Amino acid sequence: MSEPIVRVEGLSKIYRRDSIQVVALDTIHLEVAAGEFLALMGPSGSGKTTLMNIIAGVDRATSGSVRVNGADIVALSEDELAAWRNHEVGYVFQTLNLIPVLTAFENVELPLLLTDLSRAERRRHAETALQLVGLGDRMHHSPRQLSGGQEQRVAIARALVTDPTLIIADEPTGDLDARSADEVLAILSRLNREWGKTIIMVTHDPRAARAASVTRYLDKGVLLPPA
Repeated sequence: MSEPIVRVEGLSKIYRRDSIQVVALDTIHLEVAAGEFLALMGPSGSGKTTLMNIIAGVDRATSGSVRVNGADIVALSEDELAAWRNHEVGYVFQTLNLIPVLTAFENVELPLLLTDLSRAERRRHAETALQLVGLGDRMHHSPRQLSGGQEQRVAIARALVTDPTLIIADEPTGDLDARSADEVLAILSRLNREWGKTIIMVTHDPRAARAASVTRYLDKGVLLPPA
């Protein structure tokens, strides 16, 4: 059996304020296979986003081990972690985080500005990513000229553009109507099925979770055993 692309062992996250301690994650053990589409579910405050942010290298664990695609990300410096994150992880936020004064193309191209690609190569990668999400004819539109579902597809294209090992999606359908949500889930499913992308998606919506191949539940910082 091949090595899991994500291996989390004994991971805990504790937030401290004065003498108060809040345990956000309690001794988490999790493995995600290459090409898996994992849905993380649980009530608000259960630690879903915290766990995902640690796996993505956005947050730091208090204790435990996190390996992603062979890299021990706990041991990386902040500069090393930023470089690793830009190459290995594509992040899709619920709040989109698109820059309103930039076009769809320019928003998607942004992560590539941190690479050594030429201008022509950046253009080719960005155009390909937008075509993959069905927005090849909207690349010169600004976010305000797009629907909510189209904006989320731009965000997915931006997450894809560096060809990351892992795609992280935090409530990607949370602010969308049912039709737009179905379109976004169809794109994520296609990326997983046809392109072999490993996806971890946080969601509170059982309908969205059905798009995933594996579903795990967090409750008060504890990862429940597989059903």
